[in-house]
Amino acid sequence: MKHIPQPAVTTAQGAVRGLRQNDGTAAFLNIPYAAPPLGAGRFAPPRPHEPWDGVRDATAPGPNAPQSERKLGSVDMSPYFGAGWSRGEDYLTVNVFQPAQPAAGAGELPVMVFVHGGGFVAGSTRSALYDGSAFARDGVVLVTLNYRLGIAGFLDIPGAPANRGLLDVVAALRWVRENIAAFGGDPDNVTLFGQSAGATVVGGVLATPGAAGLFRRAIVQSGSGLGAFTSEQGARVTKAAAEALGIEPHVDAFADVPDERLVEAASRLAGIDLRTDTHHDPLIGLSPFSLVLDTQPAASVAAGLSADVDLLVGTNTEEGNLYLVPVDTYATSTAADVHDTAARSHPKPARLVETYRETRPEASFGELRSAILGDALFGAGSWALAGAHAAHPQSATFSYEFAWRSHALNGDLGATHAMELPFVFDLADLPQLRGAGALLGPDRPPADLAARTHEAWIRFARTGDPGWDAYDTARRATMRIDAEWTQVDDPRGRERQAWI
Repeated sequence: MKHIPQPAVTTAQGAVRGLRQNDGTAAFLNIPYAAPPLGAGRFAPPRPHEPWDGVRDATAPGPNAPQSERKLGSVDMSPYFGAGWSRGEDYLTVNVFQPAQPAAGAGELPVMVFVHGGGFVAGSTRSALYDGSAFARDGVVLVTLNYRLGIAGFLDIPGAPANRGLLDVVAALRWVRENIAAFGGDPDNVTLFGQSAGATVVGGVLATPGAAGLFRRAIVQSGSGLGAFTSEQGARVTKAAAEALGIEPHVDAFADVPDERLVEAASRLAGIDLRTDTHHDPLIGLSPFSLVLDTQPAASVAAGLSADVDLLVGTNTEEGNLYLVPVDTYATSTAADVHDTAARSHPKPARLVETYRETRPEASFGELRSAILGDALFGAGSWALAGAHAAHPQSATFSYEFAWRSHALNGDLGATHAMELPFVFDLADLPQLRGAGALLGPDRPPADLAARTHEAWIRFARTGDPGWDAYDTARRATMRIDAEWTQVDDPRGRERQAWI
């Protein structure tokens, strides 16, 4: 039996030993990028990790952020959310997937850094969908990261810095800047990408001056440039969390609460009405946690932040189906449900419903409700972010719409939220994604869809061009990704206009 030597890399904090794959690529798991967030430190900015002596084992998955197990009705989302909380203190870590060496010389390979989704309360690098081996196989140094979630990561607490989960992502980018050349990556060619809550965090990083220079490109997959809570909304969640815990709404009181109680309290915050006299709830009750910013990321990008960063932004055709079909509220939707969804997300709900009905004259109430819900959560904020970025000529903007329909749940799941992920990571053959109640359904996707989607993401990371026309505020060129790929101009123009 041939012995495969295990790879070792020396980082600024110490040496790590990873796992060599049969194809020559390597995986380094559970490498700390920041100190463990303990006690009061859970509500402080991330701090540098202490150096270690000897060689740290990086061959097994590590702990993740405190969280409760998350399910979504009758669809199996375990490849997406993972198995829940894997306990351990040292969880602010990265996984690094390294191409076979030497593929390009040290420090010359494109780098992609992924931020997972999960409603700001769940998910981790342990999830099956975030295996970066295909990226490494194809010449990319792929980094996935854990960040603080829930109360520790995103509750806006007096006396604590806001958006601590976002600060973790910025700290991970600084770690990449300092260490990625040792893995063969080019620190000047880093693409930050994320999906869902992770994509909204990426939008927040685009609007963070302190992150300037840490990445060259960004991909926002089903996120929102309009997804942040205002300070007033954040304070409402903080008050509810303090009441649930029986403490004062100040960082000193939260610092004494163990993680188990924070996780339990977070799970009881669903359903808070965050509508104010001037703002709707950008997550429509989907999560009580988000970024807390008084200027939305799209507005900050419009003002010029990250104007030098190339951007790829897009959504899936039927985003809202994930929140209706698995819980049996899609087929039973009524006209009142459609109007209620519109009223929760728009100041002129009747006009919004009228527009969607005119553009979709044959749609059922479930289809209308799903379309409005998906655009309230992701579509409107993605259009706003793309338009804000495209107004600056220093860099390129690209748009996509992922339209391939899964036949899961009797064919109703469709091109829903998260459907693009197996194709981006070239993992559409994962057995746990297949079946009547699994994300990709019982049928095999088109043979080349994963390879082609995966390659477009890599091409964008490598060159700044995914392979189709750039998006501008006149044409709004968008690639519709399906069994056949079709470039269209402003494909949802009337519905987009309804949100302005």
